[in-house]
Amino acid sequence: MAWDCIIVGGGPAGLSAALTLGRARRRILVIDCGTPRNHPSLAMHGYLTRDGIPPADFLRIAREELAPYDSIEWRDDEAVGAERSAGGFRVLAGGEWLESRTLLLATGVVDDVPVLDGIQRFYGRTVHHCPYCDGWEHRDSPIAVYGCTEAAARYALAMKVWSEDVVLCTDGYPGMAPELGAELAAGGVAVYPQKIVRLEGEGDRLRRIVFEDDSTLARTGLFFCTGQRQRSGLAAALGCHFTETGAVATGDAEATDVPGLFVAGDASRDAQLVIVAAAEGAVAAVAINTLLGRRVREAEAPF
Repeated sequence: MAWDCIIVGGGPAGLSAALTLGRARRRILVIDCGTPRNHPSLAMHGYLTRDGIPPADFLRIAREELAPYDSIEWRDDEAVGAERSAGGFRVLAGGEWLESRTLLLATGVVDDVPVLDGIQRFYGRTVHHCPYCDGWEHRDSPIAVYGCTEAAARYALAMKVWSEDVVLCTDGYPGMAPELGAELAAGGVAVYPQKIVRLEGEGDRLRRIVFEDDSTLARTGLFFCTGQRQRSGLAAALGCHFTETGAVATGDAEATDVPGLFVAGDASRDAQLVIVAAAEGAVAAVAINTLLGRRVREAEAPF
């Protein structure tokens, strides 16, 4: 095999795994297409010693730290196919099939950003998907939560930790279950059921929501709860099982039910934080190194 492990995805999980495996003198190839989930964000939060760093700077520093290890190679490309082989796995990238003994998918997820006029200029600045990443910056400010599901209602109630002024915008959804509406009212969350026409503001600062009935609502932050999906189809193609929420099902040390295949980061967990993804990458790397060592010992064992 050309590689001990191919890592698909060069975000926090993939880079952390590469560092750990590279230091264990395993021959590693990282394949990354350069579209991290948090690229619209101005700053990354919740990562000890790196709180507030721009995501691009975080990735640059990480790559610089990997550069001295000749055991780690990098390809700026997209992995478009993967299959199991007699000795491990084959990954298709750049028109070439690449062979490895083990495979780590750190491909992450894609957020379903609401289709609202004006949202792109605010996304990552004053429109967000994660309160743990960006709630602090909107503390004690007027916040809107966008969504029409029970999960969105729960999200709005949870946002009360960051601000007392939280509303739920359902964008024309006909109505919520009476008991859920009562819970929102009891929690001090007003519901705005009108259809949203557009978001308005100054520069990348959200200032108001404009509704179809020409009314407006002053807000300086919007958090949406509209779901997400797997960024890559490789896990499904390799036969992985998925949880009810669409995450790749993993067990101990981020291992899947496909032997030799590991999944780390947002693709496999509900706690989708950069620091958690990096930790999962390191845990998976230790397990991969252990597995590689065991396979060598088994191959050398006498009959």
